[in-house]
Amino acid sequence: MNITIEQLQKNFGTKVAVDIESYTIQSGDMLGLVGNNGAGKTTLFRLILDLLKADRGNVCIGTTDVSRSEDWKNITGAFIDEGFLIDYLTPEEYFYFVGRMYGLKKEVVDERVAKFDRFMNGEVIGHKKLIRNYSAGNKQKVGIISAMLHQPQILILDEPFNFLDPSSQSIIKHLLKAYNEETGATVIISSHNLNHTVDICQRIALLENGKIIRDIDNRDYSAEKELEDYFNVTE
Repeated sequence: MNITIEQLQKNFGTKVAVDIESYTIQSGDMLGLVGNNGAGKTTLFRLILDLLKADRGNVCIGTTDVSRSEDWKNITGAFIDEGFLIDYLTPEEYFYFVGRMYGLKKEVVDERVAKFDRFMNGEVIGHKKLIRNYSAGNKQKVGIISAMLHQPQILILDEPFNFLDPSSQSIIKHLLKAYNEETGATVIISSHNLNHTVDICQRIALLENGKIIRDIDNRDYSAEKELEDYFNVTE
């Protein structure tokens, strides 16, 4: 399902956070959103997910304007930050809660969570501990898994490699790429880490001051040099 952005604008006071004339994320794209701090990546995600009201323009998932209907929510999974979590639950309780929202039985949730065993590395479930008492890295894992639990057609992850150790970063890269290839889902990630983004994303959108200034085809993994040149120049 395509995501279409038209004349989208969001300002915070005099600061333009997002200003995108027209942009389409194709169904099945694995898109990496890159840019310096303050470029507008998280704001754009919040607009796509209808967590922020746009000053102008709109975002459509398929033919549905996200601000006018909630139909798109069943096919969308997202994790932006730990504010998405219910931190007075254990990870197991939270996974079952998310599962219930999508009509998944307990056994199905257990089955799907088990596929993330290597990613969890024995540190997430079975500890009788509330989410709030976990490390930032393990909270990140709970958030990513919960976003993927209902096998969404659209998956949005803001800085999914944050707080993860190198081994977990490597595993989630593999899981995301495999998920995109096997299901045809649209996967959109933002990341400060150019290497990870170039490794798994076939398309890369470069944001600067809320605008998409480059839309790079990375199917041949040639984007790294272009991105490194850009960030070196801006530094």
